[in-house]
Amino acid sequence: MKKLLLSLLLLAILQSGYSQVVYQRKAESGFLFYQYETIQVDPGPDWKGYPLNNEENGVDVNLVYGISIKNQFVPALGVGYSNFEGINGVSIFADFDYLPFQTRLTPLINLKLGYNHIWNQYENGNGSALGELNAGVCWRIDNQTGISLRAGLLLMQQALFIPVRVRFRF
Repeated sequence: MKKLLLSLLLLAILQSGYSQVVYQRKAESGFLFYQYETIQVDPGPDWKGYPLNNEENGVDVNLVYGISIKNQFVPALGVGYSNFEGINGVSIFADFDYLPFQTRLTPLINLKLGYNHIWNQYENGNGSALGELNAGVCWRIDNQTGISLRAGLLLMQQALFIPVRVRFRF
């Protein structure tokens, strides 16, 4: 009985500490406008072309989960699915949002760093680093809920994209 009471007391203390942290969930989707290849390749005999060989535009859907610090800075982790005109891919990344003002409509700066893998013409597909820098605006419905629209630069799969994204924060 003492162990049960001690366990319940410990759980209550941990739960009260847990409730002091504000967690945020975000769902986003975007259109990725292809710009150009970032490197030039001197093709060898086994070269099958660039990872996105036909300059494909893409769409993606991401789910992000993070911690809000003072309702201004949100470090998070995310996973995503992307499609480049028939070439499917997945990504995993760290996501950082900075909202400088506590106003209802505020500017937003976003940074993503991670890994992207697509299944293209190469056996087992092709993986690469992912780096994205965005700026935009966020409309806060309340402290937990908001909608943001942003655009920026995305580097992945040896290509440069201009992503245009909408994100729902809940």
